[in-house]
Order: sequence, then C-alpha cells, then structure tokens
Amino acid sequence: MRIVTTDLVNGKLEPDIRTLQEAARALAASLEPIAIEADSSSDLDDRVRLALAESGLVRAVVPAAYGGRSDQVDPLAACVVREALMGVCSHADSLFALQGIGSYAITAGGTDAQRQEWLPRVASLDAIAALALTETGAGSDLKAIATTLDERDGELVLSGEKSFISNAGAADFYTTLAREGDVFSLVLVPAAAEGVETRPLAPLIAPHVIGDVLFRDVRLPLSARLGPPGGGFDLVLATLATFRISVAGAAVGLAEAALHEAVRHAREREQFGRPLLRLGPVAQLLADSWADVEMARLLAYDTARRARENPLAELDRSSLAKLAATEAASRVVDRCVQVMGRWGLISGSKIEKLYRQSRPMRIYEGASEVLRLGIARRLSQEVP
Repeated sequence: MRIVTTDLVNGKLEPDIRTLQEAARALAASLEPIAIEADSSSDLDDRVRLALAESGLVRAVVPAAYGGRSDQVDPLAACVVREALMGVCSHADSLFALQGIGSYAITAGGTDAQRQEWLPRVASLDAIAALALTETGAGSDLKAIATTLDERDGELVLSGEKSFISNAGAADFYTTLAREGDVFSLVLVPAAAEGVETRPLAPLIAPHVIGDVLFRDVRLPLSARLGPPGGGFDLVLATLATFRISVAGAAVGLAEAALHEAVRHAREREQFGRPLLRLGPVAQLLADSWADVEMARLLAYDTARRARENPLAELDRSSLAKLAATEAASRVVDRCVQVMGRWGLISGSKIEKLYRQSRPMRIYEGASEVLRLGIARRLSQEVP
C-alpha cells in the first residue's frame, strides 16, 4: 500500500510518464528482496545492473536517435524514475542517474560519431558512464581543478587526479573536466585508455560505487574533446540543469519510504493503551512529514516540467527544488526514526538505511549552503 497518492502537478501526469512511473515502481518492487544487500556494497551489483537493463528505464536518459525513449532527455521522466527507485534500492537509483549524468555531455556537445559509439551502449547498460569533476582541492569550486589537458603532437594529453567519482572502477568511460591553458574543457576518456587508474575510497556511510580516478599522461585523439576547447563549463552546466532536479525526485522517494515505515510501525505499536498513531506528539511528527513529502513532490514535478523546454533557464529553480526536497527528506527520515524509537536504531533495518542515505543528498550535486547562495542571488534580482 502506498501512503502518498498525489501524482498531480498542473493536472495528471501524461500517459507516457505514468507508464514509465509504473515500470519504475515494478522494477523497485522486484529489487526489494536484494536491496539492503546491494545498498551495502561499494561494488557494482550485477543483479541490479541486469534488472535495470531489462527494464529499459535507462532509455529515458538518452535521445531516441541513439536508442533512447524520446527526442530529448526529459527531466520529469528522470525525476519519476528516481523517485520510485530511491525509496527501495539506492544502488539502482545511482546506476540509473549516473547513466544520464555521465553521458549527457555526449548528448549535448558530442559529435555524431561519439554519440553513435557510446549512447546506444549507455541506453542498454552495456557501457557504464561516469562524470569526473571533483578533486581533492576542488569540490564546489570547480575552477580550482588542477587536472590538465594539453595538445601535443596532434594528440591530447590528460594528467591529474579526480576524487570521489561515482562509478570509478566500474565505468567504461569518464567525461572529464580539465584545465586547458586558461580555459576549461571536457574530454571523453575510455576507461581502457593507457594511463587511466582507479582506487577505491574508504567505505562511506551510504555505500555506493565510488573512488578516485588517476590520469597518468593519458594520450587521446583530438576527437576525444566534447564540444570546443573552453566549452567544458557550458556542458557541465547543461548536465546539472537537466539532472539536478532528479535529485529532488530521489529525495521524495526516500522520504516517502521512511514515512511508510513509520506509519506502519505507529499503527501497529501500542503505548499507553492505544496505537502510537493516536498519540498527539507522534501524530504531529507524521503529519508534518506527509506535508513535507507532498510539498517537495509538487515543487519537483513542477520544476521538471518547466525544465523540459530550456533546462539551463530553470537551473536556479532546479537548485531550489533540490535544496527543498533534500532538506525535507532529512527532516522526514529523522522524525520517522524518532517515531520508531528503538526499532529505528537497528543496524541493517530499512529505516536505518534510509537515515544514512538521506545525509549525502544534501551534499552531492550542489551542497545546500552553495545552492542557497545562488538562490539568494536570483531572489535579489527578482524582487523589485
């Protein structure tokens, strides 16, 4: 049984989006028996990869001309899929999202040859994608990156180290941001290229496939560039504009799953001669949580729809939705742990897993504090 049934933003979801949503929910349900195990691993789970590939859901992050679902990547499609997957299996959510995040620069700025080579394989999960941006000394401040790209003797030479890269060690290619002279460029690096090395990180509080990627004078053809020299940040912004809103969708899915666990517990657990659900303080926690889930969903769906036409024009609003939804998810899951009392503290339980998974969402793809700065700047421009 689903607690939350609202699927409305300016009217019902379109039939094709609803069909996609149901397919994502069906996949999530099929993964539930292995979800806790898969979500506890820092290695790619072949069972999840196979199930996701057979579902065809990844086609939503690739254009139809290259094996995808529609003419352009639809932010709302990514949003509803991530909402369904994250509530059950974060491993599946991460794998789905990164296929889009890691490949979108190819969609937006690649040559037809690059698209033909990689995007059909991304859509079928025959190739795992990754986006390599951050470094030890460069997180939110990407202009501080030290990785370099030089043109020498008709080739490109890539040198540097990227840190905390999702899918490191599992990816078949890395779309990589590097400093090229006085500008920043994006380059497509096959994982099999000579000089590419990876090393795992220490386990995170919410494990997933992540590590460092080292580029030891990696030699690439000039055709490995994505877009023109100096066009790296434009492609990174295009990627964020399209997929940041999907983090809000994932946060909604996580929060709803936590609320489901807490309501079930509060309905069955009795204290002082009545179910917890009928005790005022508990009822308040649950009611506030439902309000948070619904508000976050409405903002996420509305923003995703706005972003369909011009994602970059809606980047500030996508940041707003990501901020609101991830902060709401943290509030909701914290309340739900409180409702469940000592049962919320059991290591390996679903609610404990959701509690750990909620925390990184306020950091990756734009830390809340950084997003607030940009949102406040935009607000100052909007108010006369």
